[in-house]
Amino acid sequence: MSKDIKIKRGLDIKLVGEAEHIISDAPRSRTYVIKPSDFHLVTPKMLFKEGATIKAGEPLFYAKKDPSIKFVSPVSGILREIKRGAKRVIVSIVIEADGRDTTVEFPMLDVNTADAATIKERILESGLWPFIKQRPYDVIASTKTEPSAIYISGHNSAPLAPDYNFILQGKEAALQAGFTALSKLTSGRIHLGVAQVANSVFSKLSNVEMHTVVGPHPSGNVGTLINKVSPINKGETVWTITPENLAIIGELFITGKFNSERIISVSGSRVKAPKYYRTKIGAEVSTFAYSAGIEGDNVRMISGNILTGNQVSAEGHLGYYHNEFVAIPEGNDYEFFGWNKPVFNKISSSRALTFSWLFPNKKYDLDTNTNGEHRAFVVTGNYEEVFPLDIYPLQLLKACMVQDLDAMEALGMYEVAPEDFALTEFVCVSKQPHQAIIRKGLDLMHEEIG
Repeated sequence: MSKDIKIKRGLDIKLVGEAEHIISDAPRSRTYVIKPSDFHLVTPKMLFKEGATIKAGEPLFYAKKDPSIKFVSPVSGILREIKRGAKRVIVSIVIEADGRDTTVEFPMLDVNTADAATIKERILESGLWPFIKQRPYDVIASTKTEPSAIYISGHNSAPLAPDYNFILQGKEAALQAGFTALSKLTSGRIHLGVAQVANSVFSKLSNVEMHTVVGPHPSGNVGTLINKVSPINKGETVWTITPENLAIIGELFITGKFNSERIISVSGSRVKAPKYYRTKIGAEVSTFAYSAGIEGDNVRMISGNILTGNQVSAEGHLGYYHNEFVAIPEGNDYEFFGWNKPVFNKISSSRALTFSWLFPNKKYDLDTNTNGEHRAFVVTGNYEEVFPLDIYPLQLLKACMVQDLDAMEALGMYEVAPEDFALTEFVCVSKQPHQAIIRKGLDLMHEEIG
């Protein structure tokens, strides 16, 4: 039986270009890239040199602070290049695929009878531990701390987000194996938030406490689920993981192999045929972007969520954690007296010269223009209208900016992640980079408090 969570504060951003429920195989990528920057606060230590032959699932590097946390190759082939930036920091690792998918194999393990130590060791040695993140700090989970609970959101409420019920069809056994495995790594419960229980891929799962989440975005954020179930206190640690990554862990125990396959949504108003593509972690963007068709030259391509993802070029690669790709118009044109005219073609949480509130079901073709310049915070109260957590968002942002650790603790910094402030950044009349401010605040706490 599920427990209901109703969210009233938030904002649904309805955009044109939603992916149709069709899956096509993306053309095979020639190269695959793993970027250490996808793993926040991880300093990589390479295990191979350029030119080495590697298998899919074979560790490429490990975390300097915890050598047990390994990062593996998504495909077999040649380690073609280790790109470095300033101070010889590793920027990306390029693997040239051989097309054979030779994979490291592990003995199959029955998660129902295996103990916690065996399960944890298998996840670590297979290189799948980076899929598990922790709060506080929104980083890869520490291997030395047992979580008080594990939270998973099976409901993605972000604009143009992929449908988990669609992309996870046929992976129910892998999901169950993943849930069973993780349930042995905590003395607490696994909480799963879903939009609906009936007729979903999550409906028959065991070893999980189900929550039906109803309401506007960010109802699907795992941070919202944590806040409504049991907010994190100082000294507590919880883990989070996405459903598709949990299925990869479950599949490891069933087959003994790491499956780097990703079913991603390719969407946005500048995509001719928005739909889903089957590809692999770190694949070339061009393999699915050009297959879907990108309209126009002045286009912003985004790997990941439209509110939280990273800008990429057609020559770039899919992010390690990303399961979506979005193409929208670049916002480098400006309207004459745009600040002083009624607005009908943009969405806004305000009713001042805007009329999107009159058309709640209308879909918009938005660009990346911020419609204003960066300025000091203006107190308007619009953050609270779209922020469902029981936290004061403006006060927390200011505490992060002045590096007031005591205030950050008191205001609930332990339970937030940058993505929880994506909507407040979207509606911000001051054009402040909320997610970057929260990320810097979390890094400061991690460094000073640990």
